Amino acid sequence: MKTVRIKSYAKVNLTLEITGAEGGYHFLDSLVASVNLFDLIVLKKRKDPLCSVTMKGLGSESIPPDENNALKAGEAFAQAFGTGGADITVYKNIPLGAGLGGSSADAAGVLVGMAKLYGVDEPEKLAELADALGSDIRYMLKGGFARMQGRGEKVTPLPITEKLHFLMICPSDGVSSGACYRKYDGLNAPKTGVGNTEKCIQALRRKDISEAGRYLTNDLYPPAAELCEDVQKAYEAALSFSPLGAVMTGSGSCVLAVFENREFCEWAKSRYKGKARTIVAETVLPEKMKKGWRSPFALSEEERKLLDNE
Repeated sequence: MKTVRIKSYAKVNLTLEITGAEGGYHFLDSLVASVNLFDLIVLKKRKDPLCSVTMKGLGSESIPPDENNALKAGEAFAQAFGTGGADITVYKNIPLGAGLGGSSADAAGVLVGMAKLYGVDEPEKLAELADALGSDIRYMLKGGFARMQGRGEKVTPLPITEKLHFLMICPSDGVSSGACYRKYDGLNAPKTGVGNTEKCIQALRRKDISEAGRYLTNDLYPPAAELCEDVQKAYEAALSFSPLGAVMTGSGSCVLAVFENREFCEWAKSRYKGKARTIVAETVLPEKMKKGWRSPFALSEEERKLLDNE
């Protein structure tokens, strides 16, 4: 195998509660889920242990190499497993600085892609490598519904199968995670959603999406809204469509409006008058994610048989 193609899926935070801080790190309790918004990663095998990364789309070309998690992941994999390197191309579709985990998704996608490229089947060692690269990259290796705690390294997969439908409103200006957490520390804002993560999980276990929508919460919304006024505009726009619930994901700037079905999402999108990018998306489960990427130009088995019979 000389070339591998991988879909690296975005994640959303349905809840994000800050539970404490120590040594410059914040601890959280968060319900996360994968959504069918992804970057496409193409990896081509090299004969030497070096890695290169080419970014394409959404202004990602300006990301410095020393800040590129996809490059760090490729280099770390080659060193850890003693394999050759790869020429990696990342086609960006996950908005930058939106709280959708695009950078971590790309790192996880590169790790998975390198493992396939070189036939490495050591999931625990791969997970340890992910932990060394970033606190939420272990989760991104498998995705799905999960509860993230601690600094994000404590990941508990959840047997939730309900499909949630979103209208994502993504302002063009992103929010720096570091700046958002520093602002949070300075605000001393009162907590309004204590215990909402557990309540939201239990509601989804009961397949009660309407109740789950009432528990969507994010402690980082107030500081993010102060840092970027478009976050507040996006949140107010989301609420104007009377969704089951609305929440900012991560440290912003993307805001989610949760609806009963895709049709309501499309309806809300058609009536949105703001300038932010809007995306209709839905949750995706690990079983679906494992199917990988198929070129839209590739022939199906049925089409191949038709050609063979001509």
